[in-house]
Amino acid sequence: MHHLNHTEQRVLAAIDEAGLLETLARPVSIPSLDGTAAENEAQEVVAELLTAQGMTVDRWEIDLPALSAHPACSWEVPRERGLGVVGSLGADRGGRSLIFNGHVDVVPAGDRRYWRSDPWQATVIDGRVYGRGALDMKGGLCCAIFAARAIAAAGVRLRGRLLIQSVIGEEDGGLGTLATILRGHTADAAIVAEPTELNIAPAQAGAHNFRLTVFGAAAHGCVREEGVSAIEKFIPLHQAILALERTRNERLRLNDPTGLFARYRTPNAICIGIVRAGEWASSEAEQLIAEGRYGIGVGEDPDMARTELVQTIMAAATNDPWLRDHPPQLEWWGGRFDPASTPLDAPIVQTLAMCNQTVRGTPPVFEGMTYGADMRLLSNVAGIPTVLYGPGDVRDAHRPNESVAIDDLLAATRVFALTALRFCGYDEE
Repeated sequence: MHHLNHTEQRVLAAIDEAGLLETLARPVSIPSLDGTAAENEAQEVVAELLTAQGMTVDRWEIDLPALSAHPACSWEVPRERGLGVVGSLGADRGGRSLIFNGHVDVVPAGDRRYWRSDPWQATVIDGRVYGRGALDMKGGLCCAIFAARAIAAAGVRLRGRLLIQSVIGEEDGGLGTLATILRGHTADAAIVAEPTELNIAPAQAGAHNFRLTVFGAAAHGCVREEGVSAIEKFIPLHQAILALERTRNERLRLNDPTGLFARYRTPNAICIGIVRAGEWASSEAEQLIAEGRYGIGVGEDPDMARTELVQTIMAAATNDPWLRDHPPQLEWWGGRFDPASTPLDAPIVQTLAMCNQTVRGTPPVFEGMTYGADMRLLSNVAGIPTVLYGPGDVRDAHRPNESVAIDDLLAATRVFALTALRFCGYDEE
């Protein structure tokens, strides 16, 4: 690594690489699914880790009823309680403040037969750490913690504050980050440590959850022609949704001057992940419920985008006599991830890009991320210029054998440490 002064060299040398992997094993061992007690247990562990690094820690009970009244609040999983945790290093002494944000909640592990190791145990195989959450995103969060630890261990005094936000509820709507913002934990810039393959991501696509109900008419299976199958009536609606997906993505690609989503054929996907229909195998299904996510492009008005789906479904329904008389119902529910972006010339984008190049020795790659993330809350609600950047590839998330390369974890930790130094400023020796 070139272009590092003595202080920067000391900080990077102080990164505890073995300790990083050992520490990551602790949160990975906690099945911190959304809405479970383990979600808050993981927060307690992070609070302990931040305190051990000498950071000032704010740990508080989130007022869930009050939070639910906020227009930007959304969640899918009910909770009885939630914990917020923020660690702070440095002080306001003329420098800029910076947030590292990461979530502790994870999605279910699924069928363990498809895992090569225990999903709730961090297992190192061929230079990668396997386990649910190792990639998405307890790995990135631990990188941020150990970057701050290295700065403290090297005895460097930051001129601006460095905040580490550990949040719950990202996977089902982002309530943890929203609660953290509303508590007053803001800064001049933020980095969300989501997996970006160590590319600089100043743009995040949006996604809103929807539920489509299709009505049929029940009949005994032996005289099924006397009933109406909600499953069959769903088929033309699904075809119309897929056609809309193609049309929308072609249009949004043409209207994207940044080219940040160029490598994705369908950056704003419409995915139906759950379909439930019928109550009895030998009865015609009288109702079908389909649930999915509706991709929304950067720069789109979410309300106008949602209207396009409503109009598409209603137009398809008018072409079928049964659906015309028994119109399907569409509702929006659960997670609501609006799109967000930060200008490429923003100080945090440029600082992160330069630090990434210094550490990794290659020019930075700028790219938009197609998944929903908490960037949109930091950017759209708090007005904080925000970037997504972290170790690993999102393609390895939400599936069996989730994993992240150890080399990526170490590189991200070094980039985080150097970015904090250069963005916040520090006392010269």
